[in-house]
Amino acid sequence: MSKTTKKVRDKWRTKEWYSVYTPSYFGEQNVAGIPCEDPKKLIGRVVETTLYDITNDFSHQSIKLYFLVTSITGDRADTILKSHEYSTDYLRSLVRRGSTRIDGIFTGRTVDNYLTRVYIVGFSHGRINGSQEHGIRQVMGKIVAEKASKLTYSQLCHEMVLGKMGSDVYNDAKKVCPLRHIGVRKSKLLSMPLTLEGAEPKTKAAPEIVAPTPEIEDPMPTPEPAA
Repeated sequence: MSKTTKKVRDKWRTKEWYSVYTPSYFGEQNVAGIPCEDPKKLIGRVVETTLYDITNDFSHQSIKLYFLVTSITGDRADTILKSHEYSTDYLRSLVRRGSTRIDGIFTGRTVDNYLTRVYIVGFSHGRINGSQEHGIRQVMGKIVAEKASKLTYSQLCHEMVLGKMGSDVYNDAKKVCPLRHIGVRKSKLLSMPLTLEGAEPKTKAAPEIVAPTPEIEDPMPTPEPAA
């Protein structure tokens, strides 16, 4: 007696390709294609790319961008910026012997009700003392708080990723001590308005605004001079 063989369904044939586009504040460019059988499953997916892929500027290859899919229209997936960060190699290249690294972590809510966390890093020319580090962090917190209270999330993303925020912090902080580099090394979207809650990041923050008082997040040790 012959056995009937089960037909194996090819799942790939049931899937369709969807083009992932960056938000308008990053030029609405197609940065990825995702196969999926149900477009609803795309909501909440995260796509990684670099700023270089969007601007074609070689100096931007060290900035990673992570876009969160929020809506599907036809075969088009629209996104918002979920987070960005310096590449590990680039961050290590900024470390110099005899220099001090200053880290600040701040949280703020934009005028359109997006809660985001901003990580700023600075490197000085030569060693600095604790009071100078504190003064620089105060400048970092002041700039982040001012911008979050005046800008929309899209405007804030533009300034964080393209260097405007880092430049503003540098111009104020260099009055405290000579600095070699200051920039937003990382940002993270914590929560968004209810209109986009279907694609809200899994990590949610407390509803209240956290005061822009910096914390230190495992700073990379600066190499000590050889004995």
